[in-house]
Amino acid sequence: MKIRGRRECADCGRAWSYYETGAVRCPDCGSLRSLGVDDEWSLHTASPATLDLAPVRAAIDDEPLRRLAERASERCQEFNRGYGFVDAGALQPLDDTYLAAMELRAVAGELARRMDVVNEEEWYFTRLLRADAGDRPAVEEVPSSVAAFRGLAYADAVDAYRSDLRTYLEDRPDPSVGRILERLDVHVRRIQALDGDVPPRHAEALVEAARDVGRHVVEGDEADLADAHARLDGLE
Repeated sequence: MKIRGRRECADCGRAWSYYETGAVRCPDCGSLRSLGVDDEWSLHTASPATLDLAPVRAAIDDEPLRRLAERASERCQEFNRGYGFVDAGALQPLDDTYLAAMELRAVAGELARRMDVVNEEEWYFTRLLRADAGDRPAVEEVPSSVAAFRGLAYADAVDAYRSDLRTYLEDRPDPSVGRILERLDVHVRRIQALDGDVPPRHAEALVEAARDVGRHVVEGDEADLADAHARLDGLE
């Protein structure tokens, strides 16, 4: 949505930034009566939410895996809800924290339902608990038994990023970007139809292609678009 993010309370006069709080309610008096004081409206889809997994990590030695997985999944769900990639009119990258949170939510949700979890799955789950630091496991670290969860999580993440890119480009159309977004969509839908059951390197290539497109949109370097096409060529 487009908003005027700098707000001023009509009742008490307090000024604040919606971009920082994500709320139209006055932080001082609680009034919902406020005015936007920016000269222009800016596209804004980002959320001020942060991911904090420290309490879950601190309980690793005290709580059973199922409970830890439930807690991690709940925190990731709250963080991912309403997440966006345009902050006060500026396009943001598809970052590692969001990707890791998407994967952790999927893996944790699965492990919370299972009766038996093997050691490598438990280890990988604890590895994913570093998501709030933007620490994302490498492709070669993904156990085959949970690889599909990474594939589906990354496809869903790229799908969300692609959607925000399309919205961002409505005011700055670029046919060359439109074509690569169509190719991204084809691969996203394929991975989703397969429930994520693709090699982890395929999911990684999809993410990197989306990042190439984002860099091109922000910086205008045609080489980034060429890189994105090359990555997708490798998936066909």
